[in-house]
Amino acid sequence: MRKSLGPMSAVYPMPVFIISTYNEDGTPNAMNAAWGGISEECELFICMGADHKTTENLMRCPDFTVSMATREFVAECDFVGIVSGKDIPDKLAKCGLTHSPAEKVNAPVINELGMALECRLKSYDPDSCRLFAEIVNISADENVLTDGKLDVAKLAPITYDGIGHGYYVLGERVGTAFSDGKKFK
Repeated sequence: MRKSLGPMSAVYPMPVFIISTYNEDGTPNAMNAAWGGISEECELFICMGADHKTTENLMRCPDFTVSMATREFVAECDFVGIVSGKDIPDKLAKCGLTHSPAEKVNAPVINELGMALECRLKSYDPDSCRLFAEIVNISADENVLTDGKLDVAKLAPITYDGIGHGYYVLGERVGTAFSDGKKFK
């Protein structure tokens, strides 16, 4: 028997994005955003409120990176989401995260997080909080690659449970896409 739960934001997995920009003075800033995903082949969608320091930075410079939060850095990734860059301008340093310049955009890459999407803002609507961005490049640390390809088990990205307010790790392979269903043909 099923029970009606009503409308809510219960989509799984919900990625935990760490969005990084540069502040006006060139220092790095980052925030945690869990509402987003791929909207086209090389386009990313994120729901971001206009009141965030990161959003202000994007209105000044359209470049940013999106890293996947990972198992190893759950506390650090949570921290950049619960404090504002308006109040703590050096929050990456405060939680021990380091950064390097992105290769293709004018934004920081968080060194400890194994994968980053280098993005450029396409559009932003402050009323709906909808942000769309072009994915310009993806960079990955070699320790999250297998045979030159991203390895989700090595990356160990986390997902957000908006109902129970928990983080869960992804990574167990349970099948082969475009193959397992062939048994029903």
